Amino acid sequence: MEQNQNELLDQLNRFTRRSHSLDEVYIFDLILCDNEIDRDGDCFSMQALSELQKRFVGVTGIFDHDPRSGNQTARIFRTGLRRDPERRTKAGQEYCCLTANAYMVRTERNSDLIREIEGGIKKEVSISCACGKRVCSVCGKNHLQQPCTHIKGRVYGGTLCYTTLDDVNDVYEWSFVAVPAQRRAGVTKTLGGQADAETEILRRAYGDALRTVDQLSEAIRRDVVRLCYRWGDNACAKALADSALHMDAAQLLTLRQSLQKGTAPAAGKSILPENPHMPAKNGLSAFSLGSMERSEDAHE
Repeated sequence: MEQNQNELLDQLNRFTRRSHSLDEVYIFDLILCDNEIDRDGDCFSMQALSELQKRFVGVTGIFDHDPRSGNQTARIFRTGLRRDPERRTKAGQEYCCLTANAYMVRTERNSDLIREIEGGIKKEVSISCACGKRVCSVCGKNHLQQPCTHIKGRVYGGTLCYTTLDDVNDVYEWSFVAVPAQRRAGVTKTLGGQADAETEILRRAYGDALRTVDQLSEAIRRDVVRLCYRWGDNACAKALADSALHMDAAQLLTLRQSLQKGTAPAAGKSILPENPHMPAKNGLSAFSLGSMERSEDAHE
């Protein structure tokens, strides 16, 4: 135990201007974040956790993400990744969390804070970082480049929708907070700086628009599934209906338009738009529903 404390003290003193003794500092452990899906429907990838582990060494702790210099509280001097092979996240991955050792120099000013930490009052923490990717679990699109219409928390064709945070390119700070996003630690994701009032209004409007599009997409999806089974009498109909569960609004509209052409598709005629890159075989289109006749039968 003494050897472990001396090892921690040696690592801690790399961040101080003079060497401190154990009596002069207060050392405590943190769980900064993990790869579980949080209250916002987001989770960090393993690559992101590994990058955070490297970047959070030496980062300052504050209160409620208030960046004023007088609000600095503690500093992280060591980080690590802790895996739990027996535990699985909601996404079915092996659980892993980012841990940290932080320190404060004992003063009269922070004596009450130390007592609150030891008493479990100051416990929840949150981190602020920048991620270059926010990937949808359903369609794989990066929301920062190509937003999709899938709603986090919903299930599409058996797949839970959530966003994976990846490509960490900066970290700002960690904070003591009252209600973190992650249940075990808490995490705040930002793209750089604090959002202003106009940005928050735009975000809410964007969220409302996505929910509206999602409702319309569900209505179109039900119509497409009905049409698939109306014209299809084999396993292809079910396969096409299942694939519709993963389509976005534009793809659903295209498929519905193709299904609605004419009173009924001719035998052997594709109900999907022709694919110029996929040559026809045996006189049939690349994908057809309903009763199909072989080309050699047609010539008899």
